Amino acid sequence: MLSPQEIEIVRLLQGDIPLTERPFADLADQLNMTEVELLEKIEKMQQWGIIRRFGAILRHRQAGMQANAMVVWIIPEAEVERVGKQLAAFPAVTHCYQRPTAPDWPYNLYTMVHARTQTECTALVQELAAVAGQAEHRLLYGLEEYKKTSMRYFAEEEEAQN
Repeated sequence: MLSPQEIEIVRLLQGDIPLTERPFADLADQLNMTEVELLEKIEKMQQWGIIRRFGAILRHRQAGMQANAMVVWIIPEAEVERVGKQLAAFPAVTHCYQRPTAPDWPYNLYTMVHARTQTECTALVQELAAVAGQAEHRLLYGLEEYKKTSMRYFAEEEEAQN
């Protein structure tokens, strides 16, 4: 059973985090606790398995990144971990992961890249290709950005309070 305070922490953490120098201090103020108390409570909730993951969603189009491409690569199995780490080190690469291939889809490494224009995106992928040993690849451009949402816990209680 979660305490009312723990439920409130979960509610706050699943919302937007304040874009301030000390966002957890701001959240702690809303909970009438100190920043240290909040961070300790979050750490305990992670240890208990209540909070498994904490992440942020970048709305890349709002940030000016209009050209976004999933680059799919054919990398030799023995090289995929090394090449993946090298590609993931590029600041413009926001996702990098390995996936199984299929008979009609030989691509095993995927990188998501963001740039302001398709020209910039293409130039960036050329840099990545040099690091990947000019491995065979394809650019799959995103045409539309879909709504990004996360799971919402304790929504019924939240709605009842409003």
